[in-house]
Amino acid sequence: MRVNTKIRYAVRAMYEIAANNDENGILQKDIAVSQNLSLKYLDHIISALKARGLINNKKGKRSGLVLLKKPEEITMYDIYRAFENDISIVECVREPAGCHFIDDCPSYDFWERLNNRIIETFKSETLYDILKKTR
Repeated sequence: MRVNTKIRYAVRAMYEIAANNDENGILQKDIAVSQNLSLKYLDHIISALKARGLINNKKGKRSGLVLLKKPEEITMYDIYRAFENDISIVECVREPAGCHFIDDCPSYDFWERLNNRIIETFKSETLYDILKKTR
């Protein structure tokens, strides 16, 4: 399993939004500068996070981005799911019916347990956990 660049950058952008203390939010261009990200690339990331209901623009003139939930309510899994449907480290875990060795596979249980642990870790870590570790 490999976490793609958009997901890694999304975590960095979410951190910037959560760490911002301005009641009007943080401007997208300020996130791009702070995290050394291309504004054009960041635009795709911000759009996905908005579509997932994690962030939005604060209403009003010169409004910036704000979280729609508290940092402790946003899991790494929530951010991951803004870009990918689900976590699957091997194909047979995602589509067991598609594998004709599934009934006799000695390693399937291992892959399934490992996959479930990864998902549990994504679900148990929150944006707040990242914030408090970096302050």
